[in-house]
Amino acid sequence: MPEWRRTRRLLGTLLLAASCASAHAADPGLESGLLHALHLKKGTTDRVGTSGKAIAAYMREGYIGKRPDQRFDYTDYYLLKKPASFMGHELVLIEEEYITQYIGCCVSPGAGVTVKVRGNTQNLQAFASAQRCTLTDPVDVQHALSEVAIKARLPQGHYASLSCRERDAQP
Repeated sequence: MPEWRRTRRLLGTLLLAASCASAHAADPGLESGLLHALHLKKGTTDRVGTSGKAIAAYMREGYIGKRPDQRFDYTDYYLLKKPASFMGHELVLIEEEYITQYIGCCVSPGAGVTVKVRGNTQNLQAFASAQRCTLTDPVDVQHALSEVAIKARLPQGHYASLSCRERDAQP
């Protein structure tokens, strides 16, 4: 077989392997939907996307359960069941704050994420600043989970939380 044909066949095999590998990785559309839900509408305290739609997409793909791991006050907490990425970090928790029934006070609609940091948090800091979100870095993830009665053990590491709720966008 001529060398050019062998090279062409090898390239085809590599492309097929790469496309199969990316099919097993987290769908980049999931992350972009979540990012969209956290983006601020210019000149408002509203977010561009809908956190409920972004979370539903993670549910459909089996990254989180059909029901939240915990509902505390006005917030649903979803622990990730399989690896997913968020801005280059390991996504471990998605939270959504909303009101369906008034139970007291102080609802602030929006969403947040907690990540296990890979490298540094400069990209999260820049996003938080640009989108008027609140970044807590580092965060004691075990303490934060126990405060909302979630009994889960996450591996030791550097964690950060990004909150993009209505109150975070207030001037």
